[in-house]
Amino acid sequence: MLFSRARRFEIVASNQTFPLALGADHGGFELKEQLKTYLREKGHDVRDLGTHSKDPVDYPKIAKAVAELVASGAARFGIMVDGAGIGSAMTANKVPGVLAAAVYTETLARNSREHNDANVLTLGAGQVDVETAKRIVDVFLTTECTVDRHRARVKMIRELDKEGSGVTGMDLSSGDIARITDRVRQLLQQGAPAPPVTSVLPPDKLVKLIDHTLLKPEATAEDIEKLCKEASQYGFYSVCVNPTWVAKAKSLLRGTPVKVCAVVGFPLGAQSPDIKMLEARRALREGAQEIDMVINIGALKSKDDKLVSRDIRGVVEVCIDSHAVSKVILETALLNDEEKVRGCLLAMKAGANFVKTSTGFSKAGATVEDVALMARTVAPRRLGVKAAGGVRTYADVRRMVEAGATRVGSSNSVSIVEEAKQMAAGKR
Repeated sequence: MLFSRARRFEIVASNQTFPLALGADHGGFELKEQLKTYLREKGHDVRDLGTHSKDPVDYPKIAKAVAELVASGAARFGIMVDGAGIGSAMTANKVPGVLAAAVYTETLARNSREHNDANVLTLGAGQVDVETAKRIVDVFLTTECTVDRHRARVKMIRELDKEGSGVTGMDLSSGDIARITDRVRQLLQQGAPAPPVTSVLPPDKLVKLIDHTLLKPEATAEDIEKLCKEASQYGFYSVCVNPTWVAKAKSLLRGTPVKVCAVVGFPLGAQSPDIKMLEARRALREGAQEIDMVINIGALKSKDDKLVSRDIRGVVEVCIDSHAVSKVILETALLNDEEKVRGCLLAMKAGANFVKTSTGFSKAGATVEDVALMARTVAPRRLGVKAAGGVRTYADVRRMVEAGATRVGSSNSVSIVEEAKQMAAGKR
C-alpha cells in the first residue's frame, strides 16, 4: 500500500504518547476541557495550566506558562486556546526555544510541524469547533519534521534565539563552564573593584524591590502580624516567610498588592527533590505566589549537575503550574566562582525566574562581587537576581542594585526605607 509523504509522517508517531502542556483563557476554557479529556483518553500525560473557570483572565500569562514548560523540556508539546489563537502564539514565541503556530485547519497543522517543527499549537475557540480542533491536534502530534531542507530552515529560525540571547547552548561541559567563569571574572576586573554608589533609589521605587523577610525559627504569630502590617503600610513587594506562616500571611494581606513568598528546602537545601516539590506545592496551595528554594549545595559541589537540575526543575514546574515565581538560592558563601556560575546556568536551564545569593543563615550573605557575577551569568536569559543576607542599610541596597540585583531580601526593610526617606527629604 502506498501512502503520501505527509501520511507517512503521521504514521511514524501515531502510536506515541507525550507529556503535554495545555492552557486556555476564559474564552477557550470549554474547548480546552474537551481537548483535555480527549487527549488523556489517548494516553497523553496532560498538564493543565489553567484557566480553570470562565472568569476573565489574561491569556499572555497562561500562554507563557505553557511555552515555558515546553522550553524547559518538561512537556514535549504545548497547546493553548484563546479566542483567536493569534495573541497566544505571539506570546509563546517570546520564550526562547519555542516555535508556536496559530492553526485553523489540518493542512496548517501538518505544515507547522512538517515544515517548521512547531512545538506549541495555538487554537482559536471562535475559529474552530470541537471536532475540527481534535483533528488539528491529532495531525499536529503525529507529524514530524524530517526533510533535510525543512530542518535546515528550522535551524536558521532557532539560531535567532541564540543571537538574541547570546546563549549558544545550555548543555555545557566543565571546560565550557570554566571558560565562562574566567570570562565573567575578566569582565568584572576590567572596571573598578566595586562600583561607586551614585544612583538614587526614591522610596516609592525602593519598596518595590524589597521582599520584607522574617525567617527566624522563633518567629511568633504576633511577629508575622507585625511583618504583614509593615509590608502593607510601606508597600513592599512581598513578605518572605517560612511555609508554616503562608496561610496566615495570605489572610493578613488579603486586599493588598503585597505578595507572599515562601522558602522551600530552607535553610540547608539537603532535602530530596520530591520533598521540595511537595513543600512548594503545599505553600502555593495555601497562598504563596513566589517560592525561594535552596538548591542541593552538596550535590552542586560534587558536580552532580543531574541531581541539581532535577532538584531545581521539580520546584520550577510546580511554580509554573500555579503561575508563581521561582527563585533559586545558591548560598554563595559556600561556593567558589565556578560553582556559582554553574549553579546559575543550571537554574537558567531549569526555567527559574530568579537566582538568589543566600539564605542569611550561612557564614556570610550577599556581596557586590557575587551579585555582579550572577547578574552577568544570567543576563542572556534575563533572569532576575535577588540579593539577600546581610543587606541592612540603604547604601547596601543601592550597591546591590548597581551590581545587578533586581530584588532584595531584608529583615531591616523598614529602617532601610526610613533612611531613604530621610535622605530624600534632606535633598529637597
